[in-house]
Amino acid sequence: MKLTIVFLWSSTPNMTQSFIFNVSVDWYNKAESRHMELFLIPTVLLTSVTMLVNPVLSLCILCFPTLRQETRYLLLANMLFADMLFLTINLAMVSCNSVGLHMPNSLCEFMMVSMVMTYSTSVLTITLMVVDTYVAVRWPLRYKEILPPSRARKIIMSLWVMAAVCPVSLLVMFETVMGSDDQSRPVCLMLIALHSLEQKMNAGVHLYFIIAISLCTVLIVYCYIHLYFITKTSGIWRSRYSRARITLLAHTLLLMMYFVPTLVFAVELALLKEQSVDIVGVWINLVNMCVLMLLPRCCTPYLYILRYHEIYETVQQVFWKKRHQSQRSAA
Repeated sequence: MKLTIVFLWSSTPNMTQSFIFNVSVDWYNKAESRHMELFLIPTVLLTSVTMLVNPVLSLCILCFPTLRQETRYLLLANMLFADMLFLTINLAMVSCNSVGLHMPNSLCEFMMVSMVMTYSTSVLTITLMVVDTYVAVRWPLRYKEILPPSRARKIIMSLWVMAAVCPVSLLVMFETVMGSDDQSRPVCLMLIALHSLEQKMNAGVHLYFIIAISLCTVLIVYCYIHLYFITKTSGIWRSRYSRARITLLAHTLLLMMYFVPTLVFAVELALLKEQSVDIVGVWINLVNMCVLMLLPRCCTPYLYILRYHEIYETVQQVFWKKRHQSQRSAA
């Protein structure tokens, strides 16, 4: 059933909150007029495909001591866990926005903070995985001493704290500048909330995302360049289709898929200057939320199962054991 919403500029005493409400209404009306609720289909599909593998892969890493004692696998498990939380929250938010469900303001803020925190954790973790590879190759004899599993767990906890600092601080700034608001809105979007904060404070909030991604990118490129020079004499790069080249290509594509949505979001935030939402902006925002942000999370578990023999053999062992037990019970 089509939901008709009208603009209510005089319904709230706070003009800033009224601006947020009306931009949200404008966004929903434009999305509904173009039947953009169909974007829910790729969201559900990509989320389901990822959720089929992520829990199994995470449990394999955490339950098998041989994998649990490896720093790289602990980092992978942390990234998979952050991705699962992100996918769950994103699916709930996209579903509510598609039907115009008026979400309580406190719940909307919690979901936005959680999305930014889990996304940031994934980006920081995948950056640290590249650093971990660099340390393992650069100092192979001291690797266990530099990054033991106990230290890796502390680093993972620190990553979550670092990832929470930005969204929580932005939420505090938003509540301080905008004031509390109990009015529900038809859509819950980080883009609209940050845009209103940026207009009110005349601050380049979008620059934070660009700077953060740039720093991670520089660190990753630095590690990869040094890895190339360290391993150049070993002969692993001579063949055009060598395992090293294929692994580097796969990881580079994966890193780009993780980082590009953040840059797209920063560009969206920088271009959203008017008090109304452009239909092209709505399209870009939906493609980013429903496709671009989900693609790397869909590819990650399958990539690591295929590239890491230890993980592949463990997953195969788990499924073979379950299948063997079921056959025995049936007999």
